[in-house]
Amino acid sequence: MTAADAVADPAIFLSDALLSTFRDRAARHDRENTFPTDDLADLRAAGYLRLLVPTELGGLGASLLQASRIQRRLAQAAPATALSMNMHLVVTGAALHAHRLGVESVCSILGDAAEGRLFAFGISEAGNDAMLFDSGTSADTEADGGYRLTGTKIFTSLAPVWDRLVVHGLVQDPADGSGDGAADGSAAGPVPEDPRLVFGVLERTDDVETLDDWDTHGMRPSQSCTTRLHGARIAPERVLTHTPVGPNPDPFVMGTFGTFELLIASVYTGIAERAVAVGAGIATTRRSVTTGIAHADDPDIRWRLADAAIGLDGSVLQLEKVLADLDALGTGEGGAGITDHGPRWFLHFSGVKSRATEIAIAAVDQVLRASGGSQYFRRSELERLSRDVRAGMYHPSDEESVHASYAKALLGEVGQSGESAESAETAETA
Repeated sequence: MTAADAVADPAIFLSDALLSTFRDRAARHDRENTFPTDDLADLRAAGYLRLLVPTELGGLGASLLQASRIQRRLAQAAPATALSMNMHLVVTGAALHAHRLGVESVCSILGDAAEGRLFAFGISEAGNDAMLFDSGTSADTEADGGYRLTGTKIFTSLAPVWDRLVVHGLVQDPADGSGDGAADGSAAGPVPEDPRLVFGVLERTDDVETLDDWDTHGMRPSQSCTTRLHGARIAPERVLTHTPVGPNPDPFVMGTFGTFELLIASVYTGIAERAVAVGAGIATTRRSVTTGIAHADDPDIRWRLADAAIGLDGSVLQLEKVLADLDALGTGEGGAGITDHGPRWFLHFSGVKSRATEIAIAAVDQVLRASGGSQYFRRSELERLSRDVRAGMYHPSDEESVHASYAKALLGEVGQSGESAESAETAETA
């Protein structure tokens, strides 16, 4: 069997036996609040770190759509393991998208991943709602074109074990173009005028501090600890790109945003799919003491489980459509069924994430309501899934920012419609 055959079938790439092992471990790591290093070792052996690396660069050559399907399957067994590995896939998926579009600077990411290096994603900052499009981390330019970053990143999944960390920072000095970019000039092309951001890759040094502060309601084994940067250095050859502050179409940034939103949605959809399967199993084995009928024949329980399944069907359909479109955008494919969403790409990325995670939360809640009070105990898998799925509401893009983006697309900036109405009224009066 070829690697292409394996990545095309999630059930082959992640066997039932392996998932059963992951599921047993998940309860222990949740209880002990520990990172699943044993899961990581098994996934390394399966080639997970090379999943999105093109075959010509030493990888398995999976598409983003195939990675989503595999992540949904992994999340059905070990949600926090899937969420952790998501961050490696976000970085390599963004690099894959940029590589497809001819960006040379990302080849170092794909090469490292092919050699088994584990990437984490250090973008989130407390209070930074702009995420990729701004930063509270300062990036001081060095004479050789490198940068020293100082700031605090939060929710750094894989914190105890990563080999490379993708970060961004706000460049502090005037953009005169000197010394910027990689040594071969390929890192970012033209450097935008200030204010600008730099994206690059860090290695573990004493300037990168990982706090032991992850003690949460759910997704506990992800160990998404806080990371403090104390003048951590991005070497010039590890600069990935420069962008202006604010939304922009940079290939690496777009790839990061898209893969983050869509693979996050995949993980939470997978959690809910597992919950529905567990709920259906419970319904077929329980019987009402009062009526004597099986719970699977109770119309209320049937309705709740069906309602959960209906919502998840919609999530899977929209996920697969936008992922297929994003794959096609990178490869230049066209034809029937393929859509280039143009200026609406970012809206669709965030919209899919928002809808899928909210549907996942609602689906798990429906299953809990259909499954009886014993699922409230910590020994229950559904109890753990119900905590893990709620982490979805905290990932970017949150509900507030998604609604703000859609409102802007529909109505323009706040105050703009009032100015337009005033101008129209003035014109009519004249």
